[in-house]
Amino acid sequence: MSPRPLSIDLVLVPVDQSDEATRAAEYAAAVAAEYDAAVHAVHVLGEDVVRAIEQGVVDEDAVAEDSKAVTDTVSALADEADVPVTSSVAYGFSRTSKLRHPGSVVLDTAEELNADFIVVPREPVSGDPGEVLAKAAEYVLLYASQPVLSV
Repeated sequence: MSPRPLSIDLVLVPVDQSDEATRAAEYAAAVAAEYDAAVHAVHVLGEDVVRAIEQGVVDEDAVAEDSKAVTDTVSALADEADVPVTSSVAYGFSRTSKLRHPGSVVLDTAEELNADFIVVPREPVSGDPGEVLAKAAEYVLLYASQPVLSV
């Protein structure tokens, strides 16, 4: 009996403002193109941004514009690969739930969307506050039930 080929309908890629996330989105689009699948980009907001939103210190419209810029990058890459793309935004931090962090947000989103494959960026090295996926790759690799590509 020959092995059953991998069936992928939806590729999930978590993104933030890092170059590594953009690279992961390129891979996600390529995987989706190869399998005639769609891409979903989840923009994960970091602790500083979430706190600022909750405290009313930052304008939510500004956050929405930043998020749109991040997901527009993914959309452009998906368009180049001729694959459909959707996007969402998720808080990668919670003051009320210690279990909510970028890695758990990625896996929760994968389960909610029934994603078949996850492409996650490796840890960025700059330490920029917009780069919130620093430890997500390790967590996702350890606990995902879907195939994962870490780039």
